[in-house]
Amino acid sequence: MNLTLSKKDDFKKILTESKPGLIRLAKELYIEDISDDFFLEIVIPLSFYLNSFNRKNTPYLIGLTGGQGSGKTTLSLFIQQVLEDMFKRKVVGFSIDDIYKTKSERDKIAKKIHPLCSVRGVPGTHDIDLGIRTINNLFKAKPSTITYIPSFSKIQDKHFPKKDWQKYKGRPDFIFFDAWCGGAKPIPKNKWRPPLNKLEKEKDPEQIWAKWSNNELAGEYQSLFNRFDKLIFIQVEKMESVYENRWLQEKTMSKGIKDKKLLKNIMTKNQIKNFVMHYERLTRHILDEMPGQADIVIYRENNLKYSFKKNKNLFN
Repeated sequence: MNLTLSKKDDFKKILTESKPGLIRLAKELYIEDISDDFFLEIVIPLSFYLNSFNRKNTPYLIGLTGGQGSGKTTLSLFIQQVLEDMFKRKVVGFSIDDIYKTKSERDKIAKKIHPLCSVRGVPGTHDIDLGIRTINNLFKAKPSTITYIPSFSKIQDKHFPKKDWQKYKGRPDFIFFDAWCGGAKPIPKNKWRPPLNKLEKEKDPEQIWAKWSNNELAGEYQSLFNRFDKLIFIQVEKMESVYENRWLQEKTMSKGIKDKKLLKNIMTKNQIKNFVMHYERLTRHILDEMPGQADIVIYRENNLKYSFKKNKNLFN
């Protein structure tokens, strides 16, 4: 595409041509009432910016981070769509949710360390080595190389069979990796707080589990996060927004489930609140620290109302 007009006109032109594919993707994701503003003001400017990167022999690794339900995976998928359709760039993406340790692996850790270690989500419950191996395979892939991209069913709490994982051929230009704790640093001792919610007070009063997870974050997770070429942070106003967004995500997820037995695994709003308590300590730390660490900060006001907050000059 020959982009010779002003950026704003370029973005409008890209939206016109890419909109059918974006709307089709939105329907696949069961996202309703999505506005042109979201595409025009966030998705397309980010895609345009990433496409401006010099082509090289190895992929760019782009991290997206933010609280549960903030829209990391959704944003990643829309950007990938535009980069593929409009700029003919080769892209692939996966999530930290796709590299969970198995339930049996987590149960073993729970018996050794603390019962809460069996609950998926916090640092220590992911197979970071699987994520690094996948990224390494994509970095060194030949044109005919097939790389299996991990995929995990949160509803079933297990990986999909490997034969059903995406089979990516060749070496991509961009790898997108989204993670609620992506890029996060461990909580330092001088900022460590006593048990801060009902879950911690009742089930981890001595903070054995919380400190174990923080120590895990200091290990292999940093090896992965340090490889990001760019880190994009979706910021919300407060912790209560994370609870609301995660509840909205659960309702949206339920729309894509046809099996009535699996629908029983969808959490209620109260269950969501209890579940997010597992993440609260590190989430609060991320909300405080990440705006200063991330390369790009996007502020989320509500469902799909986003605006650039840091380095917004890149998109004007």
